[in-house]
Amino acid sequence: MPSATASSEATLHDPRLTPARGDIAAQHLEGRVVADRFVAGEEFEVTDPVAPLRARPSGDAMLLTQALLGERVTIYDRSDDGWTWGQLAGDHYVGWLPESALAQPRAAPTHRITALRTFAFPGPSIKLPPLDTLVLGSAVTIGEEDRIFAVTRDGRYLPRIHVGDIGHRETDFVAVAERFVGTPYLWGGKTSLGIDCSGLVQIALLSCAIPCPRDSDMQQASLGRCLAPSETGELQRGDLIFWKGHVAIVRDPKNLLHATAHFMASVIEPITDAIHRIERAGNPVLMIRRLAPD
Repeated sequence: MPSATASSEATLHDPRLTPARGDIAAQHLEGRVVADRFVAGEEFEVTDPVAPLRARPSGDAMLLTQALLGERVTIYDRSDDGWTWGQLAGDHYVGWLPESALAQPRAAPTHRITALRTFAFPGPSIKLPPLDTLVLGSAVTIGEEDRIFAVTRDGRYLPRIHVGDIGHRETDFVAVAERFVGTPYLWGGKTSLGIDCSGLVQIALLSCAIPCPRDSDMQQASLGRCLAPSETGELQRGDLIFWKGHVAIVRDPKNLLHATAHFMASVIEPITDAIHRIERAGNPVLMIRRLAPD
């Protein structure tokens, strides 16, 4: 196992997780990275239901991941055309967010969305045109309850059945992932409107209050323990199968669940079929990891 120092240094040199560029870097990295200037950064919260985190300050740049309503982000730089560069507080991913999706933090979130999707209404009636669609894991501040609704600090009415306490946790991350079956595949996505393989693993584990990094190689390096070859013949529900650039969740001894570009969807597939199909494309299984204690 690598030492804490070695792990820290590896993260430091991973641009996905390090708020440092040649021209600017986070102040806490001064003396550890080279940059023209160092800044303290300023904390904001995401106010859009889903905000894209992109590789460049442009709407047509690659989607790296998504930030959900209520998520905190530290901003270190701004472009002239409405983009901000910063680091997400949850999984520490670094990239560019639309400035319009952010605001100064207000009251701390009190609840989370527990449904795959729900509507935010402008008043206490489901017959009103919804204002927004919120997704699983979004954080909100509830000020009061009105019959079947939970009312947010800014007066939006959410179905109370779709809202849980901020400390709510699911007990079976595989069951959470199963709810995403049929979701379209989206590179960088992590909602039921579009999701990728590692986003599916991350959002399912976070729903169970299990910390999880964003990308499959990060998950391979940090989640659970690596199974020895002698153990891989008896896979358990919740084991994670890793290929280069891909991860799947074992649903039962015969089937896995993954978001895959092959089907452009999140699907359940026989384990042997998936392994053989991906191997034929030149990508053998790299590792199988087990989260659950034996």
